[in-house]
Amino acid sequence: MSLKTRIAIVEDNAAVREGFATVLNSIDQYMVVGLHETAEEAIRQIEEENPGIVLMDIGLPGMNGIEGIREMRRIKPRCQFIIISVHEDSELVFQALCAGATGYITKNSNYMEILNAIREVLSGGAPMSTKIARMVISSFQTNTYTPLTKREMEVLQELARGKSYSMIAKSLGITNETSRSHIKSIYSKLEVNTKYEALEKARKDKLI
Repeated sequence: MSLKTRIAIVEDNAAVREGFATVLNSIDQYMVVGLHETAEEAIRQIEEENPGIVLMDIGLPGMNGIEGIREMRRIKPRCQFIIISVHEDSELVFQALCAGATGYITKNSNYMEILNAIREVLSGGAPMSTKIARMVISSFQTNTYTPLTKREMEVLQELARGKSYSMIAKSLGITNETSRSHIKSIYSKLEVNTKYEALEKARKDKLI
């Protein structure tokens, strides 16, 4: 019997929080291990609950969801975070992704979209609603100078779309090893160590 994916929900609206929990607990492979009204409460419990995925609202009382993700990632760096919020502001999207959110979908997404987002994260992807994905892409203004090769730029753009190593390889018609090699080179040239740092640096330098 396969282990269930442990999920915590951080949402100040009790009806939304309980609604998500009811749906997720109805799926055999998921188990809701924590329901929290604030980020501070979730941070205190994250080690004990040990979630693999956290559904996190941005507009929380006290510490907001973006800061909450930063703090929780320090404790559980392998945990995946999906922002679920009414906000569709591009700056908040960038802040959430740079803080370590794996995906970002709007609170008006239906339950099937929430479940699909979790499945996508578990398979190595980074879900975003269509509107937010368009905002992210359109908000970038490309810098004509870049230290990256044409192929590395293509890989970086695929990373910005939330694709995993294997998905990038398939999209660009290269091997997984070549995909990893390009990403390693990108990190080296941008002087970063993670995907989130690479995207933040690329945004600041207007590379994508």
